[in-house]
Amino acid sequence: MRSGVPFAERGGALRGLLDLATGCYPAFLFGGSLRGVLPVFHFHEVTRTGLEPRLQHLAENGYRTVTCDEIARLVVNGVDPGPRAVALTFDDAWTSVWTVAGPLLREYKLTAILFAIPARVPEAETVRPSGSAIGVTEHESGPPFATWPELRALHASGIVDVQSHTRSHAMMFSDDTLTGFVTPGYAREPLLSRPLASVNGAPHFVQPDALGTPLYRRRSRMSDARRFIADERVGDRCRDLVRRHDGAAFFGRTSWRQELREIAAAGAGTFETETAQAAAIRAELALGRALLNEGLGTTSVRHVALPWGVAGELTRRAVAETGHETAFAERPFRRRGVHAGDDRYQLMRLNGKFLSCLPGRGRQWFFTTV
Repeated sequence: MRSGVPFAERGGALRGLLDLATGCYPAFLFGGSLRGVLPVFHFHEVTRTGLEPRLQHLAENGYRTVTCDEIARLVVNGVDPGPRAVALTFDDAWTSVWTVAGPLLREYKLTAILFAIPARVPEAETVRPSGSAIGVTEHESGPPFATWPELRALHASGIVDVQSHTRSHAMMFSDDTLTGFVTPGYAREPLLSRPLASVNGAPHFVQPDALGTPLYRRRSRMSDARRFIADERVGDRCRDLVRRHDGAAFFGRTSWRQELREIAAAGAGTFETETAQAAAIRAELALGRALLNEGLGTTSVRHVALPWGVAGELTRRAVAETGHETAFAERPFRRRGVHAGDDRYQLMRLNGKFLSCLPGRGRQWFFTTV
């Protein structure tokens, strides 16, 4: 079974140009008004240098920030959140949401929505120091994600509306097309792009120390692709070959790729069944909610942002079946921003860099932010 990555799951410059050409971006980006649209901006890791000027723009121009429940009321019931309403969302719950975003939101009297990944949230005895003067995204002070005590403190403060980003934000092998191997350079692979390694139980992912592991084409767990489960015996033989030839030094051999390909070509794998696929998608959604509600001691987690904005048809159905009120997902040629009557399971966001295009003093133009 071989299937490429559909256009609907791709980002990049081409996608942005097509969205621009087809009028998907709201008028305020080009000097127009906010009439009829609630802008929802998304951020990931942040620094004080990057975030503070944007929050300052909101505060100085009288903007109000809203929660996911208010977004749902607009979409489902047509309840207008009022003039100059915007939403700020932070994906993944990186450490900087605690060290940088939280203190700055408090300072500027704003709130945000945090889409957290409970399977990635580490335990800790207490919170780490925080303060808007801490503007790094390097993780020398601990784990890369905010801890459970930090999420609880943010949630309890009322500054952050914690919602789900699925249980594990999983990337998976989607077919048997060999794309490479784990080499020393794999350490630079983004943490959330590393593919799922576990088959059952707690999720874990292919790590940089698994040198020699074959890598295959990948797609999001929330796509319509069925997961390809590589033959672990082949992976073991590849990793053993690398170990027997001095680990990382093996990749200095001119023939390393050919040697590993000969082993990988001899192996096979299996595709999950349709039943297993549907169950895995439901579990990602249901457990994302349940684990966050349990960990935070609340019942308020009922909205989800889908990783990479990917939502296959199975996922779209499962979002509703698992009790989510809204979902943020990407589809080409759909309006960015939230409007009354939008599909509640396909809400669209804008990159946080466009926040400075909002009407008001100090306003920037779309083409100066790209």
